[in-house]
Amino acid sequence: PRPTALHQLVVPELCVLINRQLPRELRAVVDCEVVVRPDRGPRERATVRAPDIVVILTERVLAGAARVDAAEVRLAVEIHSPGTVVTDKVTKMFEYADAGIPGYWLVDIDPPMTVTAHVLVDGEYEVTADTDSRLDVLTPLALSLDVRTRTGL
Repeated sequence: PRPTALHQLVVPELCVLINRQLPRELRAVVDCEVVVRPDRGPRERATVRAPDIVVILTERVLAGAARVDAAEVRLAVEIHSPGTVVTDKVTKMFEYADAGIPGYWLVDIDPPMTVTAHVLVDGEYEVTADTDSRLDVLTPLALSLDVRTRTGL
């Protein structure tokens, strides 16, 4: 499949797999904007990003929140393609870390599919897993995925 089509398949599948493992008070959702830098006046407008998946409190999902502050996000997931690699690995990674989002995953859908999991440590992301097979992480959330099969991711 074309990268865009594969992206559209992977996002909801990954969202379901994450939700199966989350406690009731947390939900993984798509189509949720994240304010990574608040509005600081007319010269410095807010910076808003739209990760492919975010994990936030279930009560915010039920309230219909279409935009949340970065402080509300436990995990942000970006599924990148050749055109978004630099933005995802540099710009967004810096912005999400600076905003204090505790977990950031980068999913590369080019075969073999890989997931790189980062956790925020002293204001910077550290890699906790980088795999094309089994992903098992404990922070910021305990999650496991089989990356080898597309039906497992």
